[in-house]
This record gives sequence, C-alpha cells and structure tokens, in this order.
Amino acid sequence: MTHAWHDVTPGQRLPGEFTAVIEIPMGSSVKYELDKGTGLLRLDRILYSAVFYPANYGFIPQTLAEDDDPLDVLVLCQEAVAPLTLVSARAIGLMTMIDSSKKDHKILAVAMDDPEYNGFREAKELAGHRLAMLRRFFQDYKTLEGKAVEVDEFQSASTAMPVIEEALARYSTQRRQGFKSHGKG
Repeated sequence: MTHAWHDVTPGQRLPGEFTAVIEIPMGSSVKYELDKGTGLLRLDRILYSAVFYPANYGFIPQTLAEDDDPLDVLVLCQEAVAPLTLVSARAIGLMTMIDSSKKDHKILAVAMDDPEYNGFREAKELAGHRLAMLRRFFQDYKTLEGKAVEVDEFQSASTAMPVIEEALARYSTQRRQGFKSHGKG
C-alpha cells in the first residue's frame, strides 16, 4: 500500500510547483489528519465552531514542518477535492500561524489544472476578501475549543519557497534517521 506522506513524490519543479495531497475538501467542517503510521486519513474532530474550510487543505508529501507534521497547504480551486487526491499545485503565498507556541506555516497555492485559478502567481492578486476569509478561518476555527492562535498576514510566493525547501530538507534528514518519532521505523 502506498503511504501518502512517504511514497508520493513531491514533484519535479520544487519548490514553486509541487504535488499536494488533499486531506480536507473545501466546504467541510470535518478535520481529517494524516495518520503518520499508516498513511491513511484519521478523523481528528468535527470543528467546534460553525465554520468550514475555505479551500482544499492538505500537505506536501516528503516534507516535515516545524510543528513535526507534513507542511500544510491550502489549494485554491473552484471545486471541493476528495480526500487523498493528488493535485498539481503552485505556491502563491505563505501564511504563518502560532499554534501551541509553535510556528505553523500554511502554503497558499493554486490548482494548476483549474482554469479559474491557474493564472495566479501571487497571493496579492487574489481579491482582498478571499485572503481575509482564509485568514479569518484560521483565527476563528479553534475559538470554541478554548484555544487561541495568532495568524500573520499573507506573504509573497518568494517567502514560501525557503519554507518549502527547509521542510523538504528536514524530512530528508529525518527519513535518513528512521522517523522513530513519526510512525515510520
């Protein structure tokens, strides 16, 4: 069986273009999360607040972010994409959160096979309201759980590139060491 985190190639044109593995479809209030041991999705929770994911949400395979999870990615697309679907994506920005005192980067990307979004190269090209909705979701979605997060403004695509490169390098180092703490030994 293929492991969604370890066995899927992140892409040939990194860091700007990559394969994203979708965990949560746009419009969902169900929080799925990668089970690191099996590569399947696990139901993490139903969101406590009356909110829904404003974009398809997933991760870049073979990355390890500062929060010890695969690097998160929001993929803008006209349609909700089914969980565990592979999407060719291009980074257009970066949003950083502080969650439980750890940096939690979110790469903002567009689906390259979606004609409505594939022309965007920078987050600032999107309607301001779209960016406000994305940011507001992450400010609000944990409120009723009694958890607070800090959410920075969206940064440029060039700001996202070193974050992706660092997450790829961190993963590569951990993989050589055996992923003892990440469910793969």
